[in-house]
Amino acid sequence: MRRKLMAGNWKMNNDIEESLKLVKSLKDSPLNSDVDVLICPPFTSLYPVILELKNSSIKVGAQNMHFEDSGAYTGEVSPTILKNLGVEYVIIGHSERRQHFGETDQFINKKVKSALNHGLKPILCVGESLEQREEGIEKETVRTQLIMDLEGITEGEKIVVAYEPIWAIGTGRTATSAQANEMSAFIRAVLGDIFTKDTAQNIIIQYGGSVKASNAKEIMLQSDIDGALVGGASLKADEFIKIINFEN
Repeated sequence: MRRKLMAGNWKMNNDIEESLKLVKSLKDSPLNSDVDVLICPPFTSLYPVILELKNSSIKVGAQNMHFEDSGAYTGEVSPTILKNLGVEYVIIGHSERRQHFGETDQFINKKVKSALNHGLKPILCVGESLEQREEGIEKETVRTQLIMDLEGITEGEKIVVAYEPIWAIGTGRTATSAQANEMSAFIRAVLGDIFTKDTAQNIIIQYGGSVKASNAKEIMLQSDIDGALVGGASLKADEFIKIINFEN
């Protein structure tokens, strides 16, 4: 049975002091034992947060990485550096990386392969824009992303997929639970074609798009949604705890 994975993507927020204050609040609070909790701080806070959570069940991930082990890539962070820090997960292909930094599916594919090669668990983000949904090509868009991003990859069981309708990220708009589940079920079917149906049944599919305490429980009750990739709401300890515990 798939365990829920609730991940907080802090994006470009929280210095070291703020990061430690937040994780201490999480660590000292009763959290749903049926849920795996993951936080993804900015690079500058990764090491102190990992030390703070050393004896905790809360996992730590990175928000991005380069696919090369080392080299002349100013401003980038390699999978080897992340692995040696103690990072377990890495977000790859977030819509903000695609939109603002021009990351292509071919580039993302290299990152997924590199993460797997270094024992990191990639959280692959896919999703459509408002224009694509209005044109009725949302499923075609997501299918193409999955096929290209996972080309040549056989370790499907080690991958997490996060469905992010771009029009619902940071906008306050949320896909209805039915819309989110319909796309998640479609994603699982596509993963069954890429890997095997049995493998696809074991892949965690998260929903990301303005998840908050008031809608988390309804979203988590859906048949093909196995967790959430939470943005702004994960920056507030009390709100994120309510999301983890499915409390309104």
